[in-house]
Amino acid sequence: MTGQSVRARGINAQVLAVVAVAAGIVHLAGCTGAPPAPMPTVPQVDLHRYMGDWYVIASIPTRFEVGAHNAVEHYRLDPDGSVFTRFTFRAGSFDGKLKTYDSRGYIVDTRTNATWGIRFLWPFKADYRIVFLDGDYRHVVVARQKRDYAWIMARDPKVDEGVYAQMVQRLADLGYDVKKLQPVPQRWQP
Repeated sequence: MTGQSVRARGINAQVLAVVAVAAGIVHLAGCTGAPPAPMPTVPQVDLHRYMGDWYVIASIPTRFEVGAHNAVEHYRLDPDGSVFTRFTFRAGSFDGKLKTYDSRGYIVDTRTNATWGIRFLWPFKADYRIVFLDGDYRHVVVARQKRDYAWIMARDPKVDEGVYAQMVQRLADLGYDVKKLQPVPQRWQP
């Protein structure tokens, strides 16, 4: 055997070892329990009515949102059918630094318009599912199939307690641990 073929065999063995380890990890991850049940969404979303500003009332936040104050999610339907999104909030307090995150939403389920992929960084898309939306388009709950993050939002910075309880119950019915919900402080000048 030549030195070159021995090196090639060594590289092939390393590649096989990496593949075997990766396959083992995937297998073990699959053994941790059954995948979550499919998450039902609302039957239909009128995208034009959905656009505009939504105040974040409560969330199971991502690490970027912890401590958010005056959080607002803004949506704009663009001519190509994608949705420009801008998330703004004050970090840590009402006087905290203004944070702004722009992303792009892509409608995944065009039959209902209730399942999107949100792209913050190409090529990755985050799961976005509209699981509660009242008929007046005043209150919405956005969830994820993994049941890790969720957002309760409204067109106004304050929500009726009964409506809020309905939205929390919707998340509980979907299998969320609603004890993880954190209120998002909202204070706006009249």
